[in-house]
Amino acid sequence: MAKISKRMKAATEGLDRETLYTVADAVKLMKDRSKTKFDETVEVSMNLGVDPRHADQMVRGMVSLPNGTGKTVRLAVFAKGAKADEATAAGADVVGAEDLMESMQAGDLNYDRIIATPDMMGVVGRLGKVLGPKGLMPNPKLGTVTMDVKAAVEAAKAGQVEFRVEKAGVIHGGVGKISFDEAQIIDNVNTFINAVVKAKPTGAKGTYVKRIALSSTMGPGLKIDVATIGA
Repeated sequence: MAKISKRMKAATEGLDRETLYTVADAVKLMKDRSKTKFDETVEVSMNLGVDPRHADQMVRGMVSLPNGTGKTVRLAVFAKGAKADEATAAGADVVGAEDLMESMQAGDLNYDRIIATPDMMGVVGRLGKVLGPKGLMPNPKLGTVTMDVKAAVEAAKAGQVEFRVEKAGVIHGGVGKISFDEAQIIDNVNTFINAVVKAKPTGAKGTYVKRIALSSTMGPGLKIDVATIGA
């Protein structure tokens, strides 16, 4: 049996792990009990009644968090000419075409998101085996293949996050930092949850949102009362 650290004992002391909380109550508890020396990430975990092995039960999308993520997003854009200039002006970290493709083929994949203009997908397509497993392949359904490069870059930098259901029907998402004030965290959490709820696929049967938990990087999971968020 794994030994529980003193920090975790302190974080869980007095908590009933089966209690269902509102988002507001969970956020307050989480902030009050955070004792780490670094700025923990606030994470939402949702267990959904879907089987993503079936195409009509896949849950995936983008959501812009009103208060950002607190994380610096490293962004690459595949574009040429005026669109490349637009991406640079909007704040993209790296902009390129064949040269960027070759750099990524050589192993330079230190990016959180990759955006491409439609005319560049022939080049980007050669990176499918490299970008696909990392979830970095640009996708028009997610707005990462677009001619509106400026808006896509600005949204990514401002706190837009991607969510995608895993094999077990679980979605995880970082929705801010523990240093955010309570209202900011609550707003971000509710925005993320509501985006997942709205992304309910046509093939989902029965209860869609089964369980929700809120936690910080080093803190215990706090169960959220699904009924209180209108899911």
